[in-house]
Amino acid sequence: MIAQNRVDEIIHTLKQDLPTLFEKDITYDIYSSDIFFKDPVNTFKWKFNYRIIFWTLRFHGKLFFTELFFDLHQVYPKDESTILADWTVRGTLRVPWKARLLFNGTSTYSLSSDGLIYRHIDTWDRPPNEILKQFLQKG
Repeated sequence: MIAQNRVDEIIHTLKQDLPTLFEKDITYDIYSSDIFFKDPVNTFKWKFNYRIIFWTLRFHGKLFFTELFFDLHQVYPKDESTILADWTVRGTLRVPWKARLLFNGTSTYSLSSDGLIYRHIDTWDRPPNEILKQFLQKG
């Protein structure tokens, strides 16, 4: 069983990290070394790869967008070993027609008995190809 104060610490860290993930790095000490990550376009394991995905998000965010935001709506415990985060990604693509990006998602974080996140699964409110179509629409 995971102590409630540890769950509260992780929720606090996620609330601090997620809104600025396109601007600065996150805190990695709440994640296990063998963390598993999956979203609609990526699947991988290990903290090194997890760090790379966040670096890539920041790099591509600065390169391809004039503005990019991760709006965190809420972070809350689903049960004693699961934390959910509801969010929206929105931004303006760096193209002459100023295409806008917008999609919602949920992150599900699973906690191991030692109080570390060992699994992070993201779901999006639409398929990746629908998100990409936004890049062609006028902003």
